[in-house]
Amino acid sequence: MACCGGEERVQWPQCRVRSDGIRSWDSQRERCPGPADINLAEPHSHIILTGAGALNKVLGREVYTSNNQLGGIQIMHNNGVTHSTVCDDFEGVYTLLQWLSYMPKCNSSPVPILSPKDPIDRPVDFVPTKAPYDPRWMLSGRPHQISLLHSICSLGSPQAQYFQVIQQAGQVWFPDSAFKTAQAIKDLNREGLPLMVFANWRGFSGGMKDMYDQVLKFGAYIVDGLREYRQPVLVYIPPQAELRGGSWVVIDPTINPRHMEMYADRDSRGGVLEPEGTVEIKFRKKDLVKTMRRVDPVYSKLAERLGEFLKSSFQCALALPPSRVPGTPELSVTEHKELEAKLKEREEFLLPIYHQVAVQFADLHDTPGRMQEKGVITDILEWRTSRQFFYWRLRRLLLEDTVHKKIQSANAELTDGQIQAMLRRWFVEAEGAVKAYLWDNNEDVVEWLEKQLAEEEGARSVIDENIKYISRDYILKQIRSLVQANPEVAMDSIVHMTQHISPTQRTEIVRILSTMDTPMDTPPST
Repeated sequence: MACCGGEERVQWPQCRVRSDGIRSWDSQRERCPGPADINLAEPHSHIILTGAGALNKVLGREVYTSNNQLGGIQIMHNNGVTHSTVCDDFEGVYTLLQWLSYMPKCNSSPVPILSPKDPIDRPVDFVPTKAPYDPRWMLSGRPHQISLLHSICSLGSPQAQYFQVIQQAGQVWFPDSAFKTAQAIKDLNREGLPLMVFANWRGFSGGMKDMYDQVLKFGAYIVDGLREYRQPVLVYIPPQAELRGGSWVVIDPTINPRHMEMYADRDSRGGVLEPEGTVEIKFRKKDLVKTMRRVDPVYSKLAERLGEFLKSSFQCALALPPSRVPGTPELSVTEHKELEAKLKEREEFLLPIYHQVAVQFADLHDTPGRMQEKGVITDILEWRTSRQFFYWRLRRLLLEDTVHKKIQSANAELTDGQIQAMLRRWFVEAEGAVKAYLWDNNEDVVEWLEKQLAEEEGARSVIDENIKYISRDYILKQIRSLVQANPEVAMDSIVHMTQHISPTQRTEIVRILSTMDTPMDTPPST
């Protein structure tokens, strides 16, 4: 198998029998990094480096009984090395062709749009809960890593990639799962497919062993993969899910604002710290006690009485007999201790309640409404209708990306913001100012873009017409800059250009030149 050209063509190795040594390396994506690398393993096939017999000789005793024990499908499929298992060659070829239907025709081709069998407007029936659940209930996929689920599928009809964290081990990234996430993102980018992330992470595991195993570096790989992503990336925080700390940092949309968008469900949460951590730092026990004294009348009365007693005792300490507690003569030592005991008892009774209220207050800062107010997410979604929203949003982003590429090929100096503003202006000019509000409706914009990009004879496309003018202006700008930078070739350029135009155009140029006022002919100003 040739290992070159992985960025240009699809390479899908299928392991039919034994694959060991160099062949095992060739079957892996590290040596053959093709878009959507898959290793289809049959039941009696195995991928190993050294055979069981050779290893037993090196070890000096019978440790392994077969090659399947070393690299059978029970090993290589569960750890994510092989993407699928099949029972025979026919099923393997069928699976390869099925996966091939998701691939663009070439690197510059759009994502295939298939006819969806499932209605787009169907509401999502399964509702995630706070209790652990199988992410496969949210989407269909294959095991990719012990705590990571990755799949290639279609969102309605546009092809997309999905990966989701299984809720175990505290919903954290470990070094191995972080590396697999970064590797998956890199592979999906080469496939030319959009990416959708169901985010439900609390952060990275930061233990000594995890730090030794380079969890920081693998987390940075995730950032690099998203920064280099060239297709739409939709990040969605599902219901009852949360995105915290370092896990937010590595998938924040500011990493790639051109292609990344983040959405949150109404019942999701997101922030740097969890509410308990925020309370531990911002609202400690002393702050809770101050709140009790300000809010609770019983605690306030006890604290006020004890404070007056201590203040009075400080003023009359020298004037009282030693048998009494310094302070008001109405309180004895026993009564003073009883007052302190009541105050402490009231504090211990209120502390859990006030702590829970503080946690709830801190949690209000992590709600989707607050996230949208701070501008860290694009919009708040409803889980049941999220499928329909993402279908039209993804189709719109794919069509807009096609237009962006056309405009940038006409004028590479335009920024993404300028292109987006031009596209919106063209939409308003074509549909009218009365329908300008439809720009925020994904379905209407998709319909307009598809109509504009359709290649119909005799049809006038506003986008194509404007791109022609953009290309013309950019070429004229380049010619002017070249002539201004090299004035000595101006005359030769005119002579060369007149040789490639029609006689009518040449006559028009002569007329324009004859009527042009030169600087010497211009009368002096008075």
